[in-house]
Amino acid sequence: MSDLLRAPAEIKYAEELDWLESIDDGPKPFSWRLSPKMVRLFILGSERSDGLEREVSQKWFGDRSFVERSIVTLASDRGLLLIGDPGTGKSWLAELLSAAICRNSTLVVQGTAGTTEDHIKYSWNVSMVIAKGQSRESMIPSPIMTAMEGGSIGRFEELTRSTSDVQDALISVLSEKYISVPELESDGGGDNIVFAKPGFSVIATANSRDRGVNDLSSALKRRFNFVRIPVVTNKKSEAEIVRFRTEELLRRHAIDLDVPPTLLDVLLQSFADLRATSAAAGSDDEKLESALSTAEQIGVLEDAVLHSTFFGERTLTARTLAASLVGSLTRREPEDLAILNKYLHGVVEPRSKEKGGSWPEFLEGGRDAIATLS
Repeated sequence: MSDLLRAPAEIKYAEELDWLESIDDGPKPFSWRLSPKMVRLFILGSERSDGLEREVSQKWFGDRSFVERSIVTLASDRGLLLIGDPGTGKSWLAELLSAAICRNSTLVVQGTAGTTEDHIKYSWNVSMVIAKGQSRESMIPSPIMTAMEGGSIGRFEELTRSTSDVQDALISVLSEKYISVPELESDGGGDNIVFAKPGFSVIATANSRDRGVNDLSSALKRRFNFVRIPVVTNKKSEAEIVRFRTEELLRRHAIDLDVPPTLLDVLLQSFADLRATSAAAGSDDEKLESALSTAEQIGVLEDAVLHSTFFGERTLTARTLAASLVGSLTRREPEDLAILNKYLHGVVEPRSKEKGGSWPEFLEGGRDAIATLS
């Protein structure tokens, strides 16, 4: 695993999944590797009341009911659509669910304007077709078709970014649970049809900010159970997510650097302030282009940690954190710089005079970063 830039969840947590499978005596739907209760435990972590010999770490931070509804949906014959703002952990939850259920989270189709029906169904190995003709051997199955044949979970990221033709192709897969291959001859035994095996399902994600790009048809909506993932607004929960992801980063880069709790509080409070400013804004020009998601907050901290490691004194400072925040959130000039400058003068400056601590240095670092970019 050490030679992978980012290991999928089933590899990263392979030892833990093996152990959970060895002690799991609960009923398992279809060909699931873990029972629904163990899938939930793997994702949300163990509690003392579970009575396990070892602790299972929490990997997704959110409401328990969202995870349970997702698991129940996948145990039925319906698809699961995780919908929410950017950075709410939709893709991470989909990956964890796939890893726990079938030990393969890599059967993924990425929805874009360039995604075609072939990405959902199949394509052909042209050289083999020229040499031997069209056959099962010369067919290249899509990740969705591979999931169907193996009774596994297929994933479709950013479903609303794909065109209506692609979405329509997914309707037949979810409804009929087979894919017809008319290019192949049939001898009556179904050689030109790929049937889904028990356990097959699809987890799709959709960005709620993409509404209106390629809206889902009512027919496709009926094939999915919707689970809406809200933005994390609870400071304690958000702090746990940021801390969890930062610790992963430090381990992956073998970095020995402490993130002072006071600076984590500054980061959390800054994002809370900027979200409040965005919510009160009267027009889009008065809002940062950034979604101010938890994922972006992690990105700010990651940038600051790496900068401190490679170019600083191997100590995270409020100045570096402020520079990272300004650099990461400035996407339009001069609009975003003006919004951040107003925030520093109107909110951070009074707070630094009142509370002191890390805020004065944070203010100074933010001002210097804005001056550099202006």
